[in-house]
Amino acid sequence: MIIGTAGHIDHGKTSLVRAITGVDTDRLKEEKARGISIDLGFAYMPAGDGAVLGFIDVPGHEKFVHTMLAGAGGIDFVVLVVAADDGVMPQTREHLAIIDLLGVRHGLVALTKADLVDADRLAAVTAEIAATLDGTVLAGAEILPVSTVTGAGVADIRARLEAANARLARRAAEGRFRLAVDRAFTLSGTGTVVTGTVLSGEVRVGDRVMLSPSGRPARVRSIRAQDRASDIGRAGDRCGINIAGDGLSKDDLSRGDVLLADTLHAPADHIDARLRVLPGEPKPVGQWFPVRLHHAAREVGARIVLLEEAVKPGETGLVQLVLDAPIAAAAGDRFVIRDTSAQRTIGGGVFLDLRGPARKRRTPERLAQLGAIAEPDAAVALAHLLDLPPFHLDLATFARDRALASDAVPALIRDLDLKALSVGDTAVVLSGARWATFHERLLGTLDTFHADNPDLPGIGIERLRMQAEPRLPAPAFKAALQALAQAREIALDGAWVRRAGFEVRLTPLDEANWARVAPLLAGEERFRPPRVRDIAGLIEVPEAEIRRLMKLLGRLARVDEVAHDHFFLRATVGEMVGIIARLSAAHGNFTAAQFRDEVENGRKVAIQILEFFDRHGVTLRRGDLRRINPHRLDLFRTSSDDAPADNSPAAPDAVAAHGGEASLVGRPDFKSGRGREPVLGGFDSHSLPPLSPTPPKEKRQ
Repeated sequence: MIIGTAGHIDHGKTSLVRAITGVDTDRLKEEKARGISIDLGFAYMPAGDGAVLGFIDVPGHEKFVHTMLAGAGGIDFVVLVVAADDGVMPQTREHLAIIDLLGVRHGLVALTKADLVDADRLAAVTAEIAATLDGTVLAGAEILPVSTVTGAGVADIRARLEAANARLARRAAEGRFRLAVDRAFTLSGTGTVVTGTVLSGEVRVGDRVMLSPSGRPARVRSIRAQDRASDIGRAGDRCGINIAGDGLSKDDLSRGDVLLADTLHAPADHIDARLRVLPGEPKPVGQWFPVRLHHAAREVGARIVLLEEAVKPGETGLVQLVLDAPIAAAAGDRFVIRDTSAQRTIGGGVFLDLRGPARKRRTPERLAQLGAIAEPDAAVALAHLLDLPPFHLDLATFARDRALASDAVPALIRDLDLKALSVGDTAVVLSGARWATFHERLLGTLDTFHADNPDLPGIGIERLRMQAEPRLPAPAFKAALQALAQAREIALDGAWVRRAGFEVRLTPLDEANWARVAPLLAGEERFRPPRVRDIAGLIEVPEAEIRRLMKLLGRLARVDEVAHDHFFLRATVGEMVGIIARLSAAHGNFTAAQFRDEVENGRKVAIQILEFFDRHGVTLRRGDLRRINPHRLDLFRTSSDDAPADNSPAAPDAVAAHGGEASLVGRPDFKSGRGREPVLGGFDSHSLPPLSPTPPKEKRQ
């Protein structure tokens, strides 16, 4: 258990700690000279059950309230110190308000200097203290008279502390490791040491950790927990941790840093929070109000952005804290705000969301999300969030910002029956009911699309995503499609999605038109077929209709667009590949003129054909010469094509190519040109399939 003192200056906090523990927490020369505490002091006391109680002694001067806050963030039990001769003073009230805002729910009041007053004064001050405590977390707390001079009451306070330690449950060590750094120094022969209270999780010797918000990595070399050497430090322990890192020194550290598990490093500077303003404030907290934010041991400037109405004195409201510099925090952490002149405490509250949006932060949807996030139980908060728009969230970020343990993620998925879509190192989750709705509507959208567009191979992924409900982020949507494809409910063809088993069908009119077009592309004129405009004139069908039909046939791999509006039958393209293979076998390298003579075509068309093959890697060009690429020999050939005879010079390469590489024909990820619609299933004059790696032999030539 960590015990913290609180109270006005010169009310005997340090003397009381010394009387209880035997340790003088004033360690600075200036503290000795002035007789007041300036910085945090630390002491330890063995308890009867073998446990060790840690003490954090804080300064009481109004100028050092920020230092008091740095120590108060990690305490479990508070001893509010009030001098019997002075009674309740300004810093008594301010420290009590801070303890109340930080939610320290266990404590007692030490009525010090009891030897200096009579019984009537003791009774009057006791009544005054009880009235002051009324309405705070310490309402009804014991008020024990004590004198550090005579020793009266010290044993009673020590006994109460030991009883509280036995009664109060130890902080759960669940979650990932975080320690708020309040001191950093160098020990000769040891190295850099940081001290602080472990806020969550546990750390062991040898663990890799990180200093946040700076992001400096480090390794734990040794641990001293509750003033004892240990191999482990747990939540609630006050620890000194010897760390080492590349070039790391105490100059790289400062009070307010957080030593944490490296997976938690994600500093925040826009934090949505619930703020309570103290009743004594003279006016409401308004828009863009400047404050000093105190969290754990960190102090940073901030501005208040109202998410509802202005927060009046004594009331609570939702705000966003826009920080001057990022801090390392966790959802559920408590904070305190003070005025910029450091003269008074204004209020405090609890962090809700570390990733508050900079825009649309006051919409009803956003406020509903904050209501769900405010649930302290992670499972309850997650379930409520998934019932609100956008009906999905990044589970890794959710778990990180709450400092949940790594095994909490699969447990949440299992216990809440969530659908998890893996996206890199994270998972986007939906509720089981929401996934069922998404699944049903997506399949319905595909069915409707196929019914309305039987001649199209599928719907584009992005278009389908925009129609899906809920609308998932693109990476998560692709993961969802992969899951449905693995279940064989849909098929993915590059950038297109279709129902499994669906095939593009020609309409009766298209079939009729194709029956008239096909003969024009075959026969003796197959190496010089008419272009789209010429075909339209020959069969008296609008040019646009013929172009649409040819594009559709390209998706079905019946034709290939070798040049703009110039389509060849797939069988003809395969035949030309064979001609090129023979030329390359006979001559090694061949010219465009030699290919032109083989196909008995004009030079312009022959060049267009060869450039088509160049783009798809079937031919390899060097200057005016070309040769066949044996690894692309089967690209446009069909299974019925005969392989070259074994005694052919090209046989070894050609035979190796057959069946050696899966044909790219049928792939949908090629497009017909800049700004033109994609052609699925085949190739066109502007598409470039991915090239196979060039073998070492080819590189040397």
